[in-house]
Amino acid sequence: MVATTASLGIEELHTYWADQCAPGSVTPLPQDVVKTLLAGLRLNVLETLRYLHQERPSYVQFEAWVCERNNGGLQEASLDRLRRALAGETVGAEVGDLDHVEGLSADDLLHWHEHGYVILRNAISAEAAETAELAIYDFLQMDRHDPESWYRQTLGHSIWVPLLRHPALVANRNAPRIHKAHAQLWGREDLWVTIDQGGLNPPQREKWPFPGPHLHWDATLAEPHCLEMQGIVYLADVAEDQGAFSCVPGFHRELKQWLKGVPEGVNVHDHARNTLTMKPIAARRGDMIIWHHLLPHGSSPNRAQRPRVVQYMSLRPTRFAYTEEWTS
Repeated sequence: MVATTASLGIEELHTYWADQCAPGSVTPLPQDVVKTLLAGLRLNVLETLRYLHQERPSYVQFEAWVCERNNGGLQEASLDRLRRALAGETVGAEVGDLDHVEGLSADDLLHWHEHGYVILRNAISAEAAETAELAIYDFLQMDRHDPESWYRQTLGHSIWVPLLRHPALVANRNAPRIHKAHAQLWGREDLWVTIDQGGLNPPQREKWPFPGPHLHWDATLAEPHCLEMQGIVYLADVAEDQGAFSCVPGFHRELKQWLKGVPEGVNVHDHARNTLTMKPIAARRGDMIIWHHLLPHGSSPNRAQRPRVVQYMSLRPTRFAYTEEWTS
């Protein structure tokens, strides 16, 4: 048996590796622990699963890969915080003291509770947002001033941009206002930010129709309905007709009753798309939209003149309530 406390000293990582590479050999980790583990090690969920399932590495190789993903290794302070959190200790905010950081206002919090989403204004500076925006254009080999370049094969027929660790995106994940707002909504500061990708939604045209995603949930609809959050940072100004993030405000409070009315044999997502109307949410460069994961949501066709450029991220506490059964 490979030692469970090799270079990184995180037993849960060994358990996760064994569960993915030799299913049935260990008791799987709870879903919330897995999410904390991967976020704490700055790993993207899909890239990690792809590596484990395709390469079937030894544990030593897996740890080496984790370090390679982090430019050779993680800071000991970050690893220590993760170890302590996984051991059940209380840890503070990753970005330091949040007491004097401006977060959501009382009106913002009322809006969140009523509508299930909130706009965190100036979540990051306009300069930080523009730096990340330019990084996405550069990654895609596009010129933000040349509309013909926005449809190159580097993007494909998709709005997703698999750029994960550019320094500009990393810096935005550490924005104190983002951590403060999520700490207010969760009611705790032991938060872990996901390593998510960017996005570019260019104006649709005949040979590039809007590819989606259309209205959907990224959550199980089985009860009990628990709290989770998702988020998107606008890296440039986004108008309502510019492929804006869209949702059905307040639906997290109506979901349980609405599900009772879905006709038998009808797909829930199809019924939602046929009966619900999403609202596009406009915001400025550097603003972040945070929404309850039980809100049906999606992107929208871009009928404006410029692309919508964004960065996705979510923050969750070390342990949180979730529903194991998956229904959609």
